[in-house]
Amino acid sequence: MTTATSPSAAPAVPATLRRLYLVRFGFALVWALLLLVSASKLGPLSVTLLVLYPLFDVAAAVVDLRSSKNQVLLANIVISALATVGLAIAAASGIPAVLRVWGAWAIVAGLVQLVVAVRRRALGGQWPMILSGGISVLAGSSFALMASADDPSLANVGGYAILGGIFFLVSALRLRG
Repeated sequence: MTTATSPSAAPAVPATLRRLYLVRFGFALVWALLLLVSASKLGPLSVTLLVLYPLFDVAAAVVDLRSSKNQVLLANIVISALATVGLAIAAASGIPAVLRVWGAWAIVAGLVQLVVAVRRRALGGQWPMILSGGISVLAGSSFALMASADDPSLANVGGYAILGGIFFLVSALRLRG
């Protein structure tokens, strides 16, 4: 005897997605704490961390794409790869340039995150991702504005990563399946 599932039943959540969200939470937390320690200036540690974050996002999007086949993630891979290069270049020009690149990346990546999360609503646990995408768009605009401040700092970038990590944790805990 076979059992059929109703078409309205939520699709099963791949364990990969839950694990990925938990890893993203842990990475964001550790990354942000390290950045906050070095946020006062662009030194070897802070530059390495700034380049590492979008590179990690590329890797996470590749894992997600392989398990979910959600082609929108290809945009995230390209955007984050470009941000990695852009941040490496911007670091030579100072914190304002880094904040502008980070801000542009946050805006575009936030929009992609919004689209992916809306498409995944049936999995449950996506409201934190929807909120995170929207907040990312707003935060990106804020980073671009901060670049014009008299004494710009990378500290808010660390806070942004912590908040994003918390959204990944909440989403992981709320996923169905």
